Amino acid sequence: MKRILAIIAALLLCGAATGLLLLRRQALPIAQPVRIELPTGSDYAALVDSLDAHGCIVNRPLFVTAARLSGLASHVVPGSYELRPGMGLVRVVHKLRAGRQDPVRITLNKVRTLAQLCQFLGDKLQVESDTLLSCFSDPEFCRRHGSTPETVIGLFLPNTYEFYWTVTPDELADRMNKESERFWKKRETRLEALNLSRDEVLTLASIVEEETNCDGEKADIASVYLNRLRIGMALQADPTVRFAAGDFTVRRIGGAMLQNPSPYNTYRHTGLPPGPICTPSAASVDAVLENKHTDYLFFCAKEDFSGRHRFASNLTQHQHNAQLFHQALNQRGIK
Repeated sequence: MKRILAIIAALLLCGAATGLLLLRRQALPIAQPVRIELPTGSDYAALVDSLDAHGCIVNRPLFVTAARLSGLASHVVPGSYELRPGMGLVRVVHKLRAGRQDPVRITLNKVRTLAQLCQFLGDKLQVESDTLLSCFSDPEFCRRHGSTPETVIGLFLPNTYEFYWTVTPDELADRMNKESERFWKKRETRLEALNLSRDEVLTLASIVEEETNCDGEKADIASVYLNRLRIGMALQADPTVRFAAGDFTVRRIGGAMLQNPSPYNTYRHTGLPPGPICTPSAASVDAVLENKHTDYLFFCAKEDFSGRHRFASNLTQHQHNAQLFHQALNQRGIK
């Protein structure tokens, strides 16, 4: 009897050793990296379904064994996980059990409204766009993060960032505040010399951003608006009128649009609008901080539609430049 028990024990040990060897040798049967996204509240069944859908389970009994041995079967951590070809099953299971998420790489380009920003982020992250918009539109939420609903968009400067997929609105705002601090630390001296706040520079930079795609002209355009601010002249920036109207396709500004009472309409209100009208590039921010000294008070798009502008220091010259441009618009039937 002892001999039989010894043989059984040896067979069991041999089977266990073979099983462990198979576990260690088992690799993911995928040819390309895949992303497994586990929303908050996901259970073990949802995890297995997701792995199965991405072709990551070739031997279910082995996976079940590994999940039970590691505790994964009873402890699923929500998140976004990148799994790569050749990764061993044991490594995958431990990664998921420990909740070692892989950050989501997001490139933020120019957006014009808070709703557009929240929609973009909501498409990339677990948090819903409506939830983000509700938070970023809430004065108390913004106050906790040093912003207002009008200026919070200025935290999201165009760049490439990495976030965890499960990031909350508060964590997102905190993270962008840190990014903002890094951005402004390099520009603090020029900011102090300009005697404007960060939000004011961002707001002016957003107008410059909307006025031109030509980085070489941005300092001149910024100088026009800085000169107008200094003498108390209305900015009369067409992009702010489009923003106030919510119509970014209009080529010719006039009529009822100029009478819009919105505080973003810089034809009716002097000074800067309440906040940025888009997320400005670093080039536009630096153009404002350059504080280029000119005597320009006006500029108008060139009639060749090159995207460049003619600058003027007096109304007579500006009216001549504007006439050239409007004639070109009429010739092309642009209304």
